Amino acid sequence: MRQNPAPPMQEFLDGLDDYKTISRGEVVDGVVMRVDPDGVLVDISSKSEGFIPAREMQSLGPDGLAKLKVGDELVAFVLNADQEGQVLLSLDKARGEKGWRLLQRCFDRAETFEARVEGYNKGGLLVNFEGVSGFVPVSQVASVRLERAGEQEDNPQMAQMVGQSLKLKVIEINRRRNRLIMSERAALQDWREQQKTRLLDELKEGELRRGKVTGIRNFGAFVDLGGADGLIPLSELSWQRVASPQDVLQVGQEVEVYVMKVDPTTKRIALSLRRARPESWDEIVSKYGVGQLVTGTITKLAAFGAFARVEGAVEGLVHVSELSDRRIGHPKEVVKEGDVVTLKILRIEPERRRLALSLKQVQEESREARA
Repeated sequence: MRQNPAPPMQEFLDGLDDYKTISRGEVVDGVVMRVDPDGVLVDISSKSEGFIPAREMQSLGPDGLAKLKVGDELVAFVLNADQEGQVLLSLDKARGEKGWRLLQRCFDRAETFEARVEGYNKGGLLVNFEGVSGFVPVSQVASVRLERAGEQEDNPQMAQMVGQSLKLKVIEINRRRNRLIMSERAALQDWREQQKTRLLDELKEGELRRGKVTGIRNFGAFVDLGGADGLIPLSELSWQRVASPQDVLQVGQEVEVYVMKVDPTTKRIALSLRRARPESWDEIVSKYGVGQLVTGTITKLAAFGAFARVEGAVEGLVHVSELSDRRIGHPKEVVKEGDVVTLKILRIEPERRRLALSLKQVQEESREARA
């Protein structure tokens, strides 16, 4: 039986060109082929395999060998490549190369990552990621108050952060200049946007949620529900009249709130503190009954009617059809904000924490009584 002839010598030599020539000082990619007690054998696409002694894997921490398995990809530094093709590698010396590659990928993909704070100066934090040193300017540190922070050489807030891990994003990277600028604020903003999207999908109108007060304005209070803020309008802080939100809440206070409205389009969440305490409303409104006459102050006008606060505690709606016995285009034709009027209770609406009121019926009954 005729055998295939051996390949020509030139074809064999040409095949050797497919393998890379490895030189000392290079950084190469490799795949773990075998893990031995004294080190790791690595395929580096060369004429021979590379070997990483256990002493060159200190950056993996204790039991570094146990963290590697066949098939793992890694980056290694070439310590020595002799004439016989023996290639000695180091994981420790290549750690910085791996770090730069990961950082570049995070920058290109706008991804967040964690890095350890190694120190600080008056300008910001010094951090380390996979052997690469970077800087977080104080203006980009979310957990440090900016008041005069940049003027203090010994900032206690930043001193406490040394040794901690922070979630960061790369905002500037230039390996040639060894320049790496990162931001905690940008990473936190990304996280909050993700949490807000999740919350908007999860939140249901009418449910109760716990949160923390993050800000107080003259028009209401903001509450963090776990990554997204909702607003409690001034009118929804208490069943009693409130002059200022500070009379009811303070920043940092944990509260239970009622979800009034979730708008996925505008990404706004409307909350109520008073509706989370229905027993207060029930207690207040228990003295009222359908058909009863009450005194109310007009607090707000809308196209569909006028809102009235009854005795400063309970709110009611006078529908536009119940404002006058004549046809009107807008409530302002009959009443204005601040007017004090006598109203008749048509319905008590516990689910909406509101009374349905009528001005028209009070006026009709008054005319009939005079006739």
